[in-house]
Amino acid sequence: MDEPIGTGEDGACVHSQLASFSSSCTLQQPKKLHTFSREVQEGVLHFQIFKLDNQLYIWIGCNSGKLGQLYASMPTPFERIPSLATLIGGTSDSVGASIARRLALKTGWSVVLACNLPKNSPNLEAQAEMELLSELRTQGYVYKRTA
Repeated sequence: MDEPIGTGEDGACVHSQLASFSSSCTLQQPKKLHTFSREVQEGVLHFQIFKLDNQLYIWIGCNSGKLGQLYASMPTPFERIPSLATLIGGTSDSVGASIARRLALKTGWSVVLACNLPKNSPNLEAQAEMELLSELRTQGYVYKRTA
């Protein structure tokens, strides 16, 4: 444990580890921005990938530039399946939630996913995820697992 650097309001010790955590909580500038589009049977899928420090922010849209539902998913040492939080709209059983969770599992990074896909379009959802994973592999964001 780190040496105490002071005491809190309740008299408990504040450690430098906590202080370094709070100082690292700053707005991050994208390290890399990648955009692409793919024509599919149901329309045109648009993608934006922002690479941040140990995190991906991804937007998926179909025929529209709206933000859509927003999810955050991250790997955790406690469970095999990544944690998931719904930030804007939707529910944990929505399309974007499933995609965000699988992306966090396959990349090993925290993923924030904005998803604007029409409801009840399982083929479009599958195509969007396949196209995105293919592009993430090309960009080097999906790691090969070793046995």
